[in-house]
Amino acid sequence: MKEQNYAGFWIRTVAAIIDTILIVIVVLPLLTFIYGTGYWRGGSPVHGFWDALFNYLFPAIVVIVFWVYKSATPGKILTKLSIVDAKTGGKPSTGQFIGRYLGYFVSTIPFFLGIIWIAFDRRKQGWHDKLAGTVVIRNQKS
Repeated sequence: MKEQNYAGFWIRTVAAIIDTILIVIVVLPLLTFIYGTGYWRGGSPVHGFWDALFNYLFPAIVVIVFWVYKSATPGKILTKLSIVDAKTGGKPSTGQFIGRYLGYFVSTIPFFLGIIWIAFDRRKQGWHDKLAGTVVIRNQKS
């Protein structure tokens, strides 16, 4: 396997912000339409079926589908990044992608330490990458 150009913390942060903005652009109007503006003043973490669907299940499905078909989310595509198998440099399996998504919970629960870890790791892997056996690389210029 040739040497990889690993994507660091800040470029991955930019990609994540882009993805978050895109999800919000879709989800915010839908939840406002369904629940009204009172939804945004409520104190409950989950307001019902549609809330859970659009805030939790929809983003998970969208992210994993993008990973499976493009090895990247829209934010990673725009920042020219790809997710690859850490050992082979090839495309990760669907199981690795699902494990990577679930690994985000492990990475974020202890004060985002698993995400911050990207800044200090030799291969720029977060804990979710380590758990799934993936790395995020900068795409080669064509």
